[in-house]
Amino acid sequence: MTETHVVAICGSLRDESHTRKALTHALDAAARADATTELLDLREWDLPVFDADEGEAGDALEFTRRVREADAILLGTPMYHGSYSAPLKNALDYCGFDEFENKTVGLLVVAGGNFPITALEHLRSVCRALDAWVLPHQAAIPRASAAFEGEGDDWDWTDEETAERVAVLGRDVVQYANIEPEPPCLESTENVGADD
Repeated sequence: MTETHVVAICGSLRDESHTRKALTHALDAAARADATTELLDLREWDLPVFDADEGEAGDALEFTRRVREADAILLGTPMYHGSYSAPLKNALDYCGFDEFENKTVGLLVVAGGNFPITALEHLRSVCRALDAWVLPHQAAIPRASAAFEGEGDDWDWTDEETAERVAVLGRDVVQYANIEPEPPCLESTENVGADD
């Protein structure tokens, strides 16, 4: 049996990103479940605003290759105006069925205020349209500024329950990485991608 490889995409560009911290924690849990892991930090990738006529712009080919080669994917984002971030949306626009079809995906959303349910629903819809299998368990971190203490690499959780919820996401994405969902969902057969 080959080792499971988990890729996390961080949709926050902030230096002191709570999303990045939480994804790192989830990846640590995935590594403890015997997976190899990689964080795709969107600050480090040249992904111009997606243009279907320029689909191979910047680092797009390397970025999509890394996503495609993953057995499972974690998507992490801050909630902006009730949805997920523009950098993550742009990164996902470069991806398609080749990267997501039949892949297990875990969702993590961080919010400055209340529970970020709409952002989780929006990401779930995108993954469903790409015929991915989204974990039922999802990790939400409301009031994020109170969930962490410390700066840089020297930080910790202030609440063990939240930390465990994020760790479960990392473990579950490994446990269910090789699930074979069927039949394809209706959205995946109706939404074949941009053709404008």
